[in-house]
Amino acid sequence: MGPVALALVLTAAVLHALWNYAAKGVTQDRVLFVWLFATLSAAIWMPVAVVWMLASHERPQWTWLGAATVSAALHITYNLVLQRGYAEGDLNLVYPIARGTGPLLTFVVAVSVLGERPGVVGALGVSLVVVGVLMISWTPRDLHRPGARAGITWGALTGVTIAAYTLWDSHVVTDLGVPPVTYFVLGLLCQVPSLTAMTGSRIRGVRRAWPTMGRRALVVALLSPLAYILVLRAMQVAPVSLVAAARESSIVIGALLGWFALGEARGAHRLAGSAVVALGIAAIVVG
Repeated sequence: MGPVALALVLTAAVLHALWNYAAKGVTQDRVLFVWLFATLSAAIWMPVAVVWMLASHERPQWTWLGAATVSAALHITYNLVLQRGYAEGDLNLVYPIARGTGPLLTFVVAVSVLGERPGVVGALGVSLVVVGVLMISWTPRDLHRPGARAGITWGALTGVTIAAYTLWDSHVVTDLGVPPVTYFVLGLLCQVPSLTAMTGSRIRGVRRAWPTMGRRALVVALLSPLAYILVLRAMQVAPVSLVAAARESSIVIGALLGWFALGEARGAHRLAGSAVVALGIAAIVVG
């Protein structure tokens, strides 16, 4: 992986961990929260996309809208499953499992179906990331904690949705050549109507909920799109199997936030797991 792709992915990882930290703090209506930050994201980023299109002289095509519609459906599923996971388990349980399952499945599909052939060192790096994630997120005693099994299940399901949208979005920005900024904002615009219908009359509760969830929604609305736009750009210059794994350096940041900011349980195995993830990222860069 080249230095440009690495810089994009690592920056995205920091932003991703920060917005997940903000989302974890929401304890009210989580579907309403997803609608709120998606709507704010569309409002904030649509002017950016328009300026980008004018400056780059892009010509929108109908295929872009179709691709964005599929992406919107996948991202809605991801956000709802993720929020359910955070309702069931610790950040240090749900987040690492989700972020570890996603790149593992992405790597398998990219190699077996898409024909990507990462080097031996790169493949070893992906394996180290997955092992490190499991070390951070799971020990046998975790199964006996309240809500642990549900947290593991929802974390794994979140990982499946991550692999699905990662592979689709990589196909769109590389094979179809859709510009990342325009594509992601179109996806946001496609999400809002569906989320509005799902939220229904609960939207009227936004004013009451704003004092507690408004600031967190703004953080997610700003950082989540920016993080993924950077990842989309990285996919244009590096194999998706490596990008998907390298972005999981966010797990180390997320673990630190869970330990020190949220007071979640920590241990030597999680510190060691963070080191293994870091070693895996280094191998991916070299490979």
